[in-house]
Amino acid sequence: MKTLIDTYLAEVEAFEAKTKEELEQFRIRYAGKKGLLNDLFADFKQVAPELRRETGIHLNTLKQSVQHKLDSLRQQLNTTTTVQASEKDLTLPVNFDYRGSRHPLMIVRHRMLDIFSRIGFTVAEGPEIEDDWHNFSALNFAPEHPAREMQDTFFIEKNPDIVLRTHTSSVQVRVMENTKPPIRMTFPGRVYRNEAISARAHCFFHQVEGLYVDKNVSFADLRQTMLHFAREMFSADTQIRLRPSYFPFTEPSAEMDISCNLCGGKGCGFCKYTGWVEILGCGMVHPNVLKNCGIDPEEFRGFAFGIGVERITNLLFNVKDLRMFSENDVRFLQQFESAW
Repeated sequence: MKTLIDTYLAEVEAFEAKTKEELEQFRIRYAGKKGLLNDLFADFKQVAPELRRETGIHLNTLKQSVQHKLDSLRQQLNTTTTVQASEKDLTLPVNFDYRGSRHPLMIVRHRMLDIFSRIGFTVAEGPEIEDDWHNFSALNFAPEHPAREMQDTFFIEKNPDIVLRTHTSSVQVRVMENTKPPIRMTFPGRVYRNEAISARAHCFFHQVEGLYVDKNVSFADLRQTMLHFAREMFSADTQIRLRPSYFPFTEPSAEMDISCNLCGGKGCGFCKYTGWVEILGCGMVHPNVLKNCGIDPEEFRGFAFGIGVERITNLLFNVKDLRMFSENDVRFLQQFESAW
């Protein structure tokens, strides 16, 4: 029996397992209920009394060797599995399961363009660096208008003046110069103004402007278009009001308010308890602008409007600090994953 034990002991010491399945087979062979150890302990009863002490020592040595081998190989295989799991195979295909989210300004911009596209407005874009003619003069800005001064406009060159556009109305001019009426277009884009950056203002922001030029266009057409936009953008029971205002490129001009979408027009802190919130400026295209663009104001009329994308986004999502839109904080942007 001692010889058999020595044979098993040599086999145990030489055993190596490459997989957990091989280790499990080893455990069953030696330490299972029907394993070799149980058979040896059963046969131990038949060993002669004078040989029991020495045989018992060898048998316990085999049992301890089996247990030690099981423990050491288990640890080794678990460590190998953990290391393999943590290693990244750079040759594997990219995992596209994780998706980012659209920027909230782009979500709102697409909604706005979609609303106007359903009533026949197409989209046009233009350069962000403009000359004086397209940004100011063609739009009926007087030579002494404050917007031309350094405190309101970013100038790239002087004489001739080259600026970062202060509104997307410059694209309206380019379209009217090269397109015969009827014209029905929207003009989305980023614009720049020399303002101090704060929670309520920034040196750049985004606009969606619109232009409709045709025969017999009236202020009633403008009002109904704006009412349609407000009810599609916010809710079907949204009310609007138009207040007289002034813009060099429209006459008459108006600021448009909507009934506060937070309190339903009853009055709250957001609308300063007036029940109304300003969202855009609009008006009938000034005859001088039509003339400057080669369109006969005696034959054609039109209306234009300009909407701040940040303003509408604030109303929809109640973002209180404009700077958050441009800081690229992933924690902020991830909040809009389900907004599209």
